[in-house]
Amino acid sequence: MNDNIQVIVLVNGGTIISRIDQVMSELGEPDCKLTKPRLAEGMLPWMGHLTDQTDDIMISSDKILTMVDPKQSLLDAYLTAIQ
Repeated sequence: MNDNIQVIVLVNGGTIISRIDQVMSELGEPDCKLTKPRLAEGMLPWMGHLTDQTDDIMISSDKILTMVDPKQSLLDAYLTAIQ
């Protein structure tokens, strides 16, 4: 379950934690699937204020600045939040 869970820093400055998987796509189409993305601070569903579709969200990899492994405390908070 902890596989591919990353802290993701977006080019717009947003920071989320999510399981992330690369998917095959056509050129220009989103190529990363975020599963249960949460804001790194507060653990609220990412984009939850805009949509009820918060379990699986597609994003283009060019919107990602960097990804890192979460600290254990952040990972624990995330796993609790998505249960």
